[in-house]
Amino acid sequence: MATSRKSDEASSSSEPSSSNPMIYDVFLSFRGEDTRNNFTGHLYQTLKDAGIKVFIDENELQRGEIINEELLRAIQGSKISVIIFSRRYADSSWCLEELVKIMECRTTLGQRVVPVFYDVDPSDVRKQSGTFGEAFDLKHGKKDEDIVKRWRAALTDAANLSGWDLKTKADGHEANFIRMLIQEISKFLNNSDLKVADNEIGIGSRMKDIVSLLDVGKRNDVRIVGIWGMGGIGKTTVAKALYNKFHQSFEASSFLADVRQTMQTKGMVSLQEGLLSDISKTSMSELGHVARGVNVIKNRLRCRRVFIVIDDVDHVEQLKELAIERDSFGLGSRVLVTTRDEHLLTQLDVDFTYQAQLMDDEEALNLFTLHAFKNQCPNEEYLTLSRRVVDCCGGLPLALKVLGSFLVGRSTRFWECAIKQMQALPFQEIQERLKISYDDLEYNQKEMFLDISCFFIGQDLDHVKEILDSFDFSPETGIEVLIQRCLVTVNATNKLMMHDLLRDMGRSIVRAKCPENPRKWSRVWHIEDTDEVLRNESVSTILINHYAN
Repeated sequence: MATSRKSDEASSSSEPSSSNPMIYDVFLSFRGEDTRNNFTGHLYQTLKDAGIKVFIDENELQRGEIINEELLRAIQGSKISVIIFSRRYADSSWCLEELVKIMECRTTLGQRVVPVFYDVDPSDVRKQSGTFGEAFDLKHGKKDEDIVKRWRAALTDAANLSGWDLKTKADGHEANFIRMLIQEISKFLNNSDLKVADNEIGIGSRMKDIVSLLDVGKRNDVRIVGIWGMGGIGKTTVAKALYNKFHQSFEASSFLADVRQTMQTKGMVSLQEGLLSDISKTSMSELGHVARGVNVIKNRLRCRRVFIVIDDVDHVEQLKELAIERDSFGLGSRVLVTTRDEHLLTQLDVDFTYQAQLMDDEEALNLFTLHAFKNQCPNEEYLTLSRRVVDCCGGLPLALKVLGSFLVGRSTRFWECAIKQMQALPFQEIQERLKISYDDLEYNQKEMFLDISCFFIGQDLDHVKEILDSFDFSPETGIEVLIQRCLVTVNATNKLMMHDLLRDMGRSIVRAKCPENPRKWSRVWHIEDTDEVLRNESVSTILINHYAN
């Protein structure tokens, strides 16, 4: 479910197509009369020597006024287009049409575009002045007005991108310039994707919703989107898949994983250095302190179009110390934040939020059987058992994966015993992951969570607030925090609800100190345990479940 923090709705634009196969690493766009036998020829050969698959048009003399299908496929099928703007580039209608197609692919396919200014001033390209202005005055004056307008727009847009100017790079030394350019291209091509299972169940539909919120390549704003949901629901998996889809569409990118844990083990300066290293593709160290890191990040990124994912954030200060603000990034940048805490996204004032969804029954069964049977089809007996396990997991991907992997190759008798155990006690690995959200609560919030998990699931919210208020627990703010952190929900009839695994986790916490002796628990919820406690004179110190059925 997606929601907006702004009054504007998300663009309804379709996501970039992934149907065009990448058949080249680099497409070279140039005017042959200017550079084929010097700069472009040298660049082409050096790219080949570096093992980079590059397309260069060998049929320049046969060019007409319309881009042929072969050339169009080459443009669409290249990861990077390098446009070599030379003095007479704009003289060629063909070059200008080629440029239009390249800029279209940048928008629709997320292609990387690298402008190279060879013996021309970038402002001449941007404003169509100098030799570029002469070309439009002398060569294209009688062309269709709409075509000329399209050419001019493409030149302006391309020149506004972060480009390479021979006059300012490598002191104008052409060989060094080519070497530096190829190093940059190689870094981009070697920027490997994050590991996400190819057959991850249900990820496509969830990605589609967030793709429309990110709206990459369609709007030139800076946009921050948040994904929130309970632990184990798949926020990080979706964020990784989105990073893989889009990171090559930007000048630079970074995926900061598991920020909450990294903060505890390495500190904020380490996170800042990781972000800067990803963006600059060079090692970054010795920032010294957090305040300096914030300033360095802003200075390095404010003019760059970047895609940044900040994963598993639990305090808004972490985002502030990573300079996650709109004015920290160049136009067209996108930032994706994942968290268990919806309120954190409110504090950050993100543009859009997406609440991660539990799996439906079909998705859950498919994911579980994938992990339990490794793509093999289970027989009818195991299929029936699988459905029972899925019922215990309540659509939570983490639980489905953990339990599926646990039951691989086990006998049906083992499955039966495991299911009984799951129904009685939460599975240890799942509980540890979910307990992170509980551990981060304040004392009164923890007490309310435990009360709800033991007593108040399915009870009227207003009635529960009255009870909790009598214990001075401040339920108005406390329950709001539990809702924001996905630990409880309120249904359409104002009833407090909780995921079964979270309920079991809460009850396990109550039992933890003395699992076999209910008389020492802080709360008792089963009738049989209540009877035992009532036979003990210490009952006055125990909160009994008055709401048991």
